[in-house]
Amino acid sequence: MKSTPAILTALACIVLTGLAPAAESGTKPAAADINQVCPISGKPVDPKITTVYEGKTYAFSAEACRTQWRTARENSLYHKLGGQPAIHAAVEAFYVKVLADNRIKHFFADINMDKQRRKQKEFLSAAFGGPVPWAGKDLRKAHANLPGLNETHFNAVAENLQKTLEDLKIKPELIQQVMAIAASTRDEVLNRPKGSK
Repeated sequence: MKSTPAILTALACIVLTGLAPAAESGTKPAAADINQVCPISGKPVDPKITTVYEGKTYAFSAEACRTQWRTARENSLYHKLGGQPAIHAAVEAFYVKVLADNRIKHFFADINMDKQRRKQKEFLSAAFGGPVPWAGKDLRKAHANLPGLNETHFNAVAENLQKTLEDLKIKPELIQQVMAIAASTRDEVLNRPKGSK
C-alpha cells in the first residue's frame, strides 16, 4: 500500500527506522520504552497488545484500539509520503532552499538550524498524521516575535516547500494535500484572526 517514490525508498534503506508497516512485536522492548497509556482509548495498556511502527513499539488497551491506530497510520498523509525517512529528507532539502532564499533567509540568521530542523521534522510528522503528537509551541507563539513577518514571507516558505516536494518526486495529489495543510496555518503563522485575508 506504500506509494513511496524510488528516491525515498532508497533513502529508507539507509535510515535504520525504515518504512516497515505496522506489525506485531517480535521482540520485547524494555517496559520503559513502551507507552503505558493507550493512544486511542487513554486507558492503561495491555502489554500483550502491541505493534511496531518505524522501529518503535506501541501498546494498546484493546485489539480494536490497535486496529484503529494501524488503520490511521496506513491512511495518513505521513505514511503515504514515506514516513519518517521521507519527512527527514524533505525537511533537509527544504531548508537548503529556505536558507538560499533572499526573501526569508534573514529570519534564520540567528537560529540554531539543527534544532530548527529537528522541530520542523517533529511538527510536520504530527501535522501529516504521524504516530507522535506535536508537543511543541503552537504556531502563533512560535512566530509571534518575528518582526515584519507577512504574507510575502509565508508565500515564499510555501513555494519552497512545494518545490522541495516536486524535486523529491512526490505524487501531485500528495503535494496538494501537503499544501492544503500548509495553507491552513496561514492565520496562525501570521498571527492574524482566523479567517482573515
